[in-house]
Amino acid sequence: MKNAFTVDVEDYFQVEGFTNAIDRNSWDGFTTRVRANTSTILDILASHGTRATFFVLGWVARKHPEIVRELAAAGHEIASHGMSHRLIYTQSPGEFRRETRDAKSLLEDQCQKPVIGYRAATYSIVRKSLWALDILCEEGFQYDSSIFPMRHDRYGIHDAEPRPHVLVAPGGGRLIEFPISVLRYGVATIPVAGGGYFRLFPYWLTRWGLNQLNRRQQEFVFYVHPWEVDPEQPRIRAASALSRFRHYLNLDRCARRMRSLLEDFEFDTMDEVLRQRNLLPLDEPH
Repeated sequence: MKNAFTVDVEDYFQVEGFTNAIDRNSWDGFTTRVRANTSTILDILASHGTRATFFVLGWVARKHPEIVRELAAAGHEIASHGMSHRLIYTQSPGEFRRETRDAKSLLEDQCQKPVIGYRAATYSIVRKSLWALDILCEEGFQYDSSIFPMRHDRYGIHDAEPRPHVLVAPGGGRLIEFPISVLRYGVATIPVAGGGYFRLFPYWLTRWGLNQLNRRQQEFVFYVHPWEVDPEQPRIRAASALSRFRHYLNLDRCARRMRSLLEDFEFDTMDEVLRQRNLLPLDEPH
């Protein structure tokens, strides 16, 4: 069974956990590490013959257009991660529409292909920001991968449908949702899809959880960030202890675990997985 391997292309200083320590207006003053770290992930994927979906932040695409061109040339899918990594529920609908449209246009110009997928910064499509789904429909996206079916202090809709499906947005728009994968095991919800959980849990637990999903005939989505394969990145001392723990835990193990993951499971781009499930194209009957 093919699963979706995804990468949220952003730099280490752009994560939500550091917003109280780093002003967005200072981003241009940082030495970026995203290009080299993305290349590391590209090399790991190439060594396993795997294509992936890269949700590229518009700020990164504007700063490093060569990243998008390299990803597209290697046959990976380019999708949108918005423009400025702002939580959706801190934006007005007008601001969100403008940022979403600008990022989509920029990425399509760089990769010369339609951009049909979207993932919100910090999975910030929650109950109070479901209005964003209608804007995604109106701006030409066919699928979203922003809803995390669990409880968290920054994101999550705990009772959301965990499988890829077609949903109807509040205003009536239709959109495919490929949620961030969780394993519902008894009364527990276990986040097994990647990121900090991939670094926190022992690899055997992640492998077990993902195997459980495939045995249930459920494709999963795995996600990682370029900064997660960079143990030498600068430390942001002004961030909270919790944010530092979440961000820096086991960075030195992530690349090795990714190689194990690629050996243990079969992956492809998110759009290809959705096509194999007959969910794409969206306008065809299912």
